[in-house]
Amino acid sequence: MPCRRLLAARPRLRPGKGVTMTDDSNARPKRTMRHQARSIGNRKLKPATMMMGHGYDPRLSEGALKPPIFLTSTFVFESAADGKRFFEGVTGVRPGGAEGLVYGRFNGPDQEILEDRLALWEDAEEALTFSSGMSAIATTFLALVRPGDVIVHSAPLYAATETLIGRILGKLGVTWLDFPAGATQPEIEAVIDAAKAKGRIAAIYLESPANPTNALVDVEAVHAARAAVLGGSDDLPPIVIDNTFLGPLWAQPLAQGADVTIYSLTKYVGGHSDLVAGACIGATSVLTPIRMMRNTIGTITDPHTAWMLLRSLETLELRMSRAGENAAKVCAFLRDHAKIERVGYLGFLEEGSRQADIYARHCSGAGSTFSVIVKGGEAEAFRLLDNLRLVKLAVSLGGTESLASHPAAMTHLSVAPARKLELGITDNLVRVSIGVEDAGDLIADFDQALAAV
Repeated sequence: MPCRRLLAARPRLRPGKGVTMTDDSNARPKRTMRHQARSIGNRKLKPATMMMGHGYDPRLSEGALKPPIFLTSTFVFESAADGKRFFEGVTGVRPGGAEGLVYGRFNGPDQEILEDRLALWEDAEEALTFSSGMSAIATTFLALVRPGDVIVHSAPLYAATETLIGRILGKLGVTWLDFPAGATQPEIEAVIDAAKAKGRIAAIYLESPANPTNALVDVEAVHAARAAVLGGSDDLPPIVIDNTFLGPLWAQPLAQGADVTIYSLTKYVGGHSDLVAGACIGATSVLTPIRMMRNTIGTITDPHTAWMLLRSLETLELRMSRAGENAAKVCAFLRDHAKIERVGYLGFLEEGSRQADIYARHCSGAGSTFSVIVKGGEAEAFRLLDNLRLVKLAVSLGGTESLASHPAAMTHLSVAPARKLELGITDNLVRVSIGVEDAGDLIADFDQALAAV
């Protein structure tokens, strides 16, 4: 027989969730609401503080300070009635979601702790995690669209997202209309009104800042435009926004009226360029159909990746803050360089401009990813990239190391030339993501690389 301490400490229903114990140490832990402390006295705890332990009870994992990696495909039910009840929850037969651990395609301890912590950053009801940022986007669209629907979106978007909407969903008879990032409320209303005439609007999808131009979308204007055009509808399309470039530290779009924020957790949240994952954050009512779709097609994050993200969340604020400080210094150098035409950095927005107004209302920081427009064309941009020594020539962003790439020839290669020109993705545009190195060293690297241009 196992000793009473081990029996009481064994992971039970949903390890990491709040539980209460009966007087009988052999009794099964009883699941309660997520009641873990979020404040001390009248002080509400900050997300950065809660990344150290929220959602995890060491007593349920032999006293381990950090959550173990639960490498198991399935979970044992303590009774047939438990199994039935848990399946009723994960399949949607009974509202309220899963009451316990069922199977790795549906849930797991590491994933649930991660989701609890991610939701804190935007003060949201719930979060869902996925195997990649694109699987989060694809699962969301598959949960929302029907054949013949219309998607309204901002432009530009990440090239894979444009491909998903235009080519993959297009096979299902889904069409789209877009408006430029920075559009005013009347301009957005006109696009929504035109889309309404084409069919049912499945979603209003945004990306802000836009990849790779760094143009901001006015989420408040989008929310107001939806209400103005579709306010009487019983089936309002959700506003979904890719918040990867600034979130969750420098932008929190749920506060401006978005319904779902999407992340490539590969970027800042993961932050070490050693994993691929994604997330959706929002209200339970909006995320429930997305969860059901995830359960069906199996796009959930794996336990090991979820555990690595738990580690990364503990230093998220520190890493993003340092990268943002570095980016401000590097951009100040690049802006004044004779071989640079322009720097697309949110810290340099023209005072009084529409972009500056959106930034002031929506953002708490300028981020660390920006575009550099080199004087010349592709040859000059390539020369800059080929001569960088500390800054790595690679796609992606938000890691501890600095990266640079050429969107027109790399991440946005599949976008038609005319469309690239329309969106401002030119041959002399270089996208830069600044990491946590010494800022002076990074400036020296750009200085010597530009000397070769």
